[in-house]
Amino acid sequence: MIYLDHAAATPVDSDVLAAMQPYFSDVFYNPSATYLPARQAREALEAARGSVAHWLGVRPTEVIFTAGGTEGNNLAVAGVMANFPNCSAAVSAIEHESVLAAAQQFNCSVAFVTEQGRVDPGSLRQKIADNTVLVSVMYANNEVGTTQPLRQISAVLAEIRTERKKAGNDLPLYFHTDACQAANYLSLSVASLGVDLMTLNGGKIYGQKQTGVIYAASSVKLSPIIRGGGQERGLRSGTENVAGAVGFAKALEQAQSVRQFEATRLNEVKNVAIRLLSQKIPGVIINGSLKYRLPNNIHITLPGFDNERVLIQLEERGFLAAAGSACSASSEEPSHVLRAMGVSDDAARSSLRITMGRSTTMPDIERFIQALTEITKVIRTTLLQITKISHIS
Repeated sequence: MIYLDHAAATPVDSDVLAAMQPYFSDVFYNPSATYLPARQAREALEAARGSVAHWLGVRPTEVIFTAGGTEGNNLAVAGVMANFPNCSAAVSAIEHESVLAAAQQFNCSVAFVTEQGRVDPGSLRQKIADNTVLVSVMYANNEVGTTQPLRQISAVLAEIRTERKKAGNDLPLYFHTDACQAANYLSLSVASLGVDLMTLNGGKIYGQKQTGVIYAASSVKLSPIIRGGGQERGLRSGTENVAGAVGFAKALEQAQSVRQFEATRLNEVKNVAIRLLSQKIPGVIINGSLKYRLPNNIHITLPGFDNERVLIQLEERGFLAAAGSACSASSEEPSHVLRAMGVSDDAARSSLRITMGRSTTMPDIERFIQALTEITKVIRTTLLQITKISHIS
């Protein structure tokens, strides 16, 4: 099988698994205990925290381990908004469901995106009221791969903060980004990006599922959504997952170490793939920005084709791809991301997401496109035959 759904999940890297292994059985102790073996577990946990902090360019105390991106996004949104019950949030229309669902519990405005899935900083500014305390815009979209102008948005927010200060408005204005899909290919320097909170997910970077972190600047007023023993600075109670933290740190180190090489390699594959798709499949539409895009993402619409039928036939030929976000695969509703980009529901039901990874090669993609070309030809011929028969009868 050729796996082309890396946006949904990545396999655990062998080095990541090896780094985690001792903490499943040998150093299994609760890191909050006081005896020596437990202190070894605590040291491993804090070393992992320090490693993550290094790659983000932040203090270790600003790194909170979580059980993945959904929890991190909920903590960022609900954790801020709980402290400002009479204030509002502003989010983009193409955020992950975990951001949108969390934000909809509060007074929230939604910023529109362009047909390419990009947030316009000027339009976003219009959604920010005097009582807005949180803005959340994802770094890179999980469906169409479009990257967002975080630095420009950060500059807009800096201007608003200055204006508020002059007007005597002392409310904070925090900037959160969901960077779960970006970590494999883009820099995570929070100082450069200008963000106050950032969510990361181990299951997207060749780490274990249900691992992740949220970066929260020390200046952010954050409340926990999971309460109990007060672990993780009181922001995420529960016995720490030492193996998961160690594995996440190793996965992030590897992802950030090879990101430029992988980005260059997969950009070349992606560009060839888009050219071949346009040549071989009549009417194919490439969704999202061609310029501002993750290097591993190819999102297409095949007008008139049922994407579920195409995916089944692709699997029969040995290719695993997706119709959209795996997190919303159980919903019969068309993608909210594509709707926000102005894509019709019929076109959304004819769309495929192909997301590559470290194992993907140029021959893999060439074989995939050949299979997709053959499948669409067969389906198109069958539909023409059915149409002719119906006309005759």
